[in-house]
Amino acid sequence: MSEKRPKVSVIIPAFREEKYIGRLLENLLKLKPEPEVIVVTSGDYETARVARRYTRKVFVIDEYGISVARNYGAKKARGEILLFLDADVSLPEDSIETLVRIFQDRRVVGATCKIMPQKSSPPMRIFFMFYNLLIRLTTFFKPHSRGEFLAVRREAFFEVGGFNEEIRCIEDHDLAIRLSRFGVFKFIKDLTVYESMRRFRRLGFMKVIKSWVINYCTYIVNGRPLYNQWRPVR
Repeated sequence: MSEKRPKVSVIIPAFREEKYIGRLLENLLKLKPEPEVIVVTSGDYETARVARRYTRKVFVIDEYGISVARNYGAKKARGEILLFLDADVSLPEDSIETLVRIFQDRRVVGATCKIMPQKSSPPMRIFFMFYNLLIRLTTFFKPHSRGEFLAVRREAFFEVGGFNEEIRCIEDHDLAIRLSRFGVFKFIKDLTVYESMRRFRRLGFMKVIKSWVINYCTYIVNGRPLYNQWRPVR
């Protein structure tokens, strides 16, 4: 690998994310070593306009779908570690350094980490602590990952065919399972990423959890989630 080639490429699918994308990109500029940052949006020129203040690698595509956007970004990326993020998260300053350390083990083909709410009630934080523990335990037999933070070794990503563009929900979990057949999928217990919790606030805790459970169960049984897309919440 060339010395000028970025070690980590951050790929952010973004649709109607003009309110959030600037905060994330400003956050990413503070990380060391500096990652390559790629934003892919589906026909959303306002989000693209905001994103171009922070990175030159902003792509507007015609086709809609989070898997499509992520795969497109991966093809444009130059790093050997591909880090997929949602637009409404924030990362600690040592995130890239931690990620590079984890992927020094050549057996590792993918990784996720603890995801916690940025601002929430104590019961919500307790739920996410339990949920992170559950995700950590599943990595030993059937790995699970959320799209807020999903890191993949480049060669393994393309070997398994990237994200399944036929599904638009639980596509991150689907990729984690397929990756685990080629190597180790790691849960990074000493790294925490924070999400905005906008979906929980808008739709309600029980409704979000119910949709998660239904999609997970139907995916395990049929290989596809019941819902084919998440309702946009902005």
